Amino acid sequence: MSLFYSSDGYLGIDIGTFGVKIVELKKERSQAKLFSYGFSENKEIESKDSKMKNDTSYIAYIINKVWQKAGMVSRDAVASLPTFSVFSSIINLSNISKRDMKSAVYWEAKKVIPLPLEEMILDWREIEEDGEKSSGNTKIFLTGAPRVLVKKYIEIFQKARINLLSLETETFSLVRSLLGGDKSTMMIVEIGASTTDIAIVEKSIPVLSRSIDIGGLAITKSISNNLNIGAGRAEQFKYDFGISSLVSGSESSVIPQTIADSISPIINEIKYTLNLYQSKNDKQIEKIVFSGGSSMLIDFTSYLSKIIDKKVIIGDPWSRISYPLDLKPTLNEIGPRMSVAIGLALREME
Repeated sequence: MSLFYSSDGYLGIDIGTFGVKIVELKKERSQAKLFSYGFSENKEIESKDSKMKNDTSYIAYIINKVWQKAGMVSRDAVASLPTFSVFSSIINLSNISKRDMKSAVYWEAKKVIPLPLEEMILDWREIEEDGEKSSGNTKIFLTGAPRVLVKKYIEIFQKARINLLSLETETFSLVRSLLGGDKSTMMIVEIGASTTDIAIVEKSIPVLSRSIDIGGLAITKSISNNLNIGAGRAEQFKYDFGISSLVSGSESSVIPQTIADSISPIINEIKYTLNLYQSKNDKQIEKIVFSGGSSMLIDFTSYLSKIIDKKVIIGDPWSRISYPLDLKPTLNEIGPRMSVAIGLALREME
């Protein structure tokens, strides 16, 4: 959907397992303004071999299809790398000069990245902490992406004839769109189609990240199998029923209980991550911020808040974006699905 004419905006492009989401933003008076958005979800959700996984020409075609249909103008884009495909770690360096920083980081990277470094592209940033500089210690947030994966993305955007400005992990995009300037310690959970990514964030840095191979598709398949119905109808039932009866205490129906059973591995992983973090830190997680389409299920946050005993909210990626007020209902509905794309487009405006 194109809202205005934009000649110098930026695209945030989120390439998922079964579709593409694109947001076009432009900076006006020091604020990001929405100019266009679009998405293309693959309806063949029962397919085990989606073309979105490996066919670069098909992905480029889908990107251009969304771009054209939404009336987008900009050809400058930032794209995300799947969190589960990227290695990340925090390393500590002692008494290292700027001149020796690169070689020291590479030396430490050999210890934490389980692949030959010649097969990886490394990036790092210094973590600013009170008192660390005076003691001579430096904390580095290190990320490593497989060269073959980066090459694949470059090929996609060359075929789509879109200028790829940079790549970053989905987690950093979510931090930017959902947390903004909030430096408190919290957890972000992104429920995608086939995976769920969990990150604990301190001062805008993901200090602990985990991924599991369970997402919204698993919920839909469970409903489909239990009720012996097609995937499309099961997907609709998922959003129509949610887990409302489990929260209200009324007699449980098949669909809410099926959903609860399906998300139990996600809940267990959240609990494990919380315990892992809190066993090594004195800090408490103040809240858990959810994103992704399946986080919009009826009474989802109430159910999780009760089970996990933490404040649970759905993140609002539009909170830092200017847009026409009459679009608010629509944008609120699709917001959790667009969080990564919004964060990507915001990167070039920081």
